[in-house]
Amino acid sequence: MGSELHLTAWTADEAGALSAFDAVFNEFDRLDSLMSTWREGSDVERLNGAAGKQPVTVSRDTIAVLETAHQASEWTGGKFDVTFGVLSGLWKFDQDQDNTVPDMREVRARLPLIDYRALKTDERAGTAFLERAGMRVNLGGIGKGYAIDRGVAIMRARGFHDFLIQSGGDLYAAGHHDGQPWRLGIQDPRGPGGQAFARLAVSDTTFSTSGDYERAFVKDGVRYHHIIDPTTGEPARGCRSTTILTDRAVIADAFSKTIFLLGPEKGMPLLERLHIEAVVVTTKNEVLVTPGLKGRLELVSAPTDAP
Repeated sequence: MGSELHLTAWTADEAGALSAFDAVFNEFDRLDSLMSTWREGSDVERLNGAAGKQPVTVSRDTIAVLETAHQASEWTGGKFDVTFGVLSGLWKFDQDQDNTVPDMREVRARLPLIDYRALKTDERAGTAFLERAGMRVNLGGIGKGYAIDRGVAIMRARGFHDFLIQSGGDLYAAGHHDGQPWRLGIQDPRGPGGQAFARLAVSDTTFSTSGDYERAFVKDGVRYHHIIDPTTGEPARGCRSTTILTDRAVIADAFSKTIFLLGPEKGMPLLERLHIEAVVVTTKNEVLVTPGLKGRLELVSAPTDAP
């Protein structure tokens, strides 16, 4: 899934925890084999290969993620759209990153193929279909959150209540650590060495951060990053980082990108309407906090003000 997976449990049952960890790692591998765009024969690759031709049979997990993605698209007027995969190969921010800006004429030519409404699922038949040839799905903005939710279910089914599951900027903090809530830091988008500018005590909460600093490059004084606006085909410009807190990792994963794409003026009211908590660092280096986190968030320092 393009990032490391870290597991922690606060327990006296070391052997049981290690066995549960193995099960979680195996579940991540299984889901990656279904949803990766890098694995030949995955559900997503078969779906993309059949675009404009016919529906393809996919797993219940893939349908669940696609349907959650559709809901996120509806909530956000299409700003979150998993059919942005059509831009793959133009913008390169994975292992193919070469720090080049693509020909924007090519980018704009593909924008009409980004349309979540042309991605159909049939839960009863167990199929998914991209209605137009050339369309491509990429679940990089939501699949990891789904995997974390599945990992949480595995840990709880095995009797563990106090644990962390972290993959990249997405994590779930369950229960407590030594009798106290888990204390998590929010990375300074421009600070050195991944230092935190804020901390928060959480329990039984998912915590997802997206930023313009991990998979990015600066060229001619302009920062380019992997969170691409499906409307313009260019990196979004409203935020430096967005951190989402809610009860489901799949929703937090999607919304950390969505609010980044919407920008603070449209994003913060949406979060309040959906009762989702967030900490946003804007491009002006302002720190915005939803009402439910006011008084809970500890600001260690102001975020570093740099381009």
